[in-house]
Amino acid sequence: MNSRPKNGPLTTESRPLCPSAPLREGSQLLGLVRQEGGIRLLAEPLPVTADFVEAATATGPAEERFRFVNKCVEKGCTKWGAGGCSVVASALERLQATQAAILPSCGIRPSCRWFMQEGASACHICPQVTYLNYE
Repeated sequence: MNSRPKNGPLTTESRPLCPSAPLREGSQLLGLVRQEGGIRLLAEPLPVTADFVEAATATGPAEERFRFVNKCVEKGCTKWGAGGCSVVASALERLQATQAAILPSCGIRPSCRWFMQEGASACHICPQVTYLNYE
C-alpha cells in the first residue's frame, strides 16, 4: 500500500508514481513550468499542503505553472488506455526526444510510471510535459 509519511516523500510499495498528477493535498511538487517551455524538475519532490493548494489555485490552474506527482491510479485515470499511461505514449509520439547519453536528474525514477512503461525515452521528454499540454 502507498503511504505518505508526515512531512515526508510519497512511498510506493505496490503502485508506481504518476509524474503528471493533478494538484491535490497529499501530492508532491515535482517541478516548475518554465516561461520558455518545459519543466525545471526539483532534485526531490516537495510535499503539497492545504495552504499550498489554496495559494497555487488563487490565480488559476496550478498545473499551468507546476508539475505534481502522486500515486498512479491506473484504470481510475481518464488518461489510462491500452494497458498504460496515454500521456507519456502520446508525448513520445509528438515530441522529438533528445537522445542524450545522460538522463535528466530525477527524484522519482525508480518508482515512476512513465519510466517503468517507456524507459529512458520517457525521461528525455519528461521535462517538456506539463499537466495541461498533453491533449
